[in-house]
Amino acid sequence: MSDRKFNSRMKELNWREVWEEMQKQRMKPLKIGYDQEFRAKFAADYSEVAKYNDYEYGRTAVEALSEILNKNFEVLEIGAGPGTLTVPLAEKVKRIVCVESSELAVEYLRRNLKESQVENVEIMTKNWLDVSDPEIKDRFDLAVCSHFLWQVKDLEKHLKKMEKASRRYCAVIQPAGRDNIVTEMWTKITGEDYTGQFDPDADYFVYLILRQWGRSVNVRMPNYSVERNFEQEVRYIASFIGKYVEVDAHVKGIIEQYVLEKGLRKEKHSAVMMWWSTPPKYSQAHIKKT
Repeated sequence: MSDRKFNSRMKELNWREVWEEMQKQRMKPLKIGYDQEFRAKFAADYSEVAKYNDYEYGRTAVEALSEILNKNFEVLEIGAGPGTLTVPLAEKVKRIVCVESSELAVEYLRRNLKESQVENVEIMTKNWLDVSDPEIKDRFDLAVCSHFLWQVKDLEKHLKKMEKASRRYCAVIQPAGRDNIVTEMWTKITGEDYTGQFDPDADYFVYLILRQWGRSVNVRMPNYSVERNFEQEVRYIASFIGKYVEVDAHVKGIIEQYVLEKGLRKEKHSAVMMWWSTPPKYSQAHIKKT
């Protein structure tokens, strides 16, 4: 084996190992001891924050995609959640098929679609990787996922499945960087330095894989704002801290005091938007002829 091939193989092994460990960390179960209804309340928070400033995050993402969007597009959206991207995207395309496995998220998605009078969306309540190829193969002009990557164990399988579904483009949108208040709370509660435990930067791995596949990746970094009320901010912080330490009434009190001291404010965020053209697909008949 040549040095070049050996180095390439080592890089591949390293990123897979790193991804597996990071994905495992980010998908840890929550340990919330102060409120049995935390998950339901957090889901409601997520839906409300998604609608902030008329779906600002989603509209910003749609604007970043505007150079490839077409009014006649049929779109596959993976991990739609409460409709953060779905609602503003639906205004710009012919039809969207959403794949969302969480019944609670689907409940909010249906509610938000109805509230926004969106009628060109179909919902598949399934796990994305369980969707069969015949259901999606070459049916869409765009396959897109937003804030979804850490839910995927096999990132290459996910990206290949996206490319199978789309006859034109694929896109990945991922928040970039973590809020200062969350990282500060980590140090305050654990006494340890923050070393990226909550960072959402899964886009790095996607870019690495796509470049290894020879894809030409277009990258944009749109900015957006988020604003939460006091209870939403406390639950937001607890949703990260609770993956590493149990958030009981005592820890909740520390978070509440810190939020009171810092004060509520509109937060500025950035997202990483990557889109690329799917490779040409040839039928077996075409391959035999050539």
